[in-house]
Amino acid sequence: MEVESLAREMETAVRVVHLASSLCVKVQEKLRLPSSTNGNGGGHVKSKDDDSPVTVADWGVQAIVSWVLAEVFGTQNLSIVAEEDTDSLSKSESLGLLDSVSNAVNEALSEAHKYGLPKPDKPLGSHDILKAIGRCNSTGGPKGRHWVLDPVDGTLGFVRGDQYAVALALIEDGKVLLGVLGCPNYPVKKEGLRNGCNQSGAGSVSKGCVMYAKRGSGQAWMQPLIPGGYPESATLLKASKVDDPVLATVCEPVERANSNHLFTAGLANSMGVRNQPMRVYSMVKYAAIACGDAEVFMKFAQSSYKEKIWDHAAGVVIVEEAGGVVSDAGGRKLDFSKGVYLEGLDRGIIACSNTVLHDKIIGAVYASWESSSL
Repeated sequence: MEVESLAREMETAVRVVHLASSLCVKVQEKLRLPSSTNGNGGGHVKSKDDDSPVTVADWGVQAIVSWVLAEVFGTQNLSIVAEEDTDSLSKSESLGLLDSVSNAVNEALSEAHKYGLPKPDKPLGSHDILKAIGRCNSTGGPKGRHWVLDPVDGTLGFVRGDQYAVALALIEDGKVLLGVLGCPNYPVKKEGLRNGCNQSGAGSVSKGCVMYAKRGSGQAWMQPLIPGGYPESATLLKASKVDDPVLATVCEPVERANSNHLFTAGLANSMGVRNQPMRVYSMVKYAAIACGDAEVFMKFAQSSYKEKIWDHAAGVVIVEEAGGVVSDAGGRKLDFSKGVYLEGLDRGIIACSNTVLHDKIIGAVYASWESSSL
């Protein structure tokens, strides 16, 4: 498909991520109120079966994105792969939570026109909200066009007032065509994340942005988040040209359960990396590489863990169009054609700001792997 023919899809995706990010900002503010210190965010947070948190924002963003995409592109051939379902939200004991989701969604959609998006004629009811969330039940695959959504990537960071991302991508026949990342807490001041203003962006002149890219354009862009509106300008992103591992800044997941910190530390040490790793929640790690705040993202999960496409699709295309490289640890491109999971990954995922650095790290992985216990 020609990149130029994606103008409508790109514009809609960027605008709806702006709108969704505004919902997240408001929900996160409520989570941080004194009344939300009872462990469940004042009723805004629920635990999934795997004990990971899910919030009003997760369901709210999924409902908004689903509703807008359906309004713009119709429902007949609309395929959306997304993280959340309606199972726990539909239970009788979740009525209060569903009301909170409905209120957040309708508050956001009431301002949709400010973002150049359609708005409903009247507030959506609970049935409409559940229908929109439940519409996101596709499993993707090698054929056809699929929107891929992680409504709040890094929910733990979100709950803790830290970094998180709204991630939306469009995949066709297994290829990522476009990606959008909403990063409401990302410090927009140049090199804010690298230079140690804390991970939520405190201390920076401003924070919050949306990054986006189309496959094959050779360009990635960043817009500031503007409360209650859509920005008129965008800044071109360029990944770092630093190709000496000694000078590189490495990103890795915060949670030890999500990556083997010992292996990545040993790998970094073997290459002479001097900088302390930046441990960052969510796809914000891809954002940091795309805008030059970091050079490397490495993730080596346990062998039993299966990476999901919504955790990577948007970030991968943005990094690549900004000049970076993303592959598995064997140097192969990530395969988004196998459904919900990234099947066939060789050991882990490596994203770098440029080809020279990527080649060096792939070589170091092979050299270090034999002595590791993974």
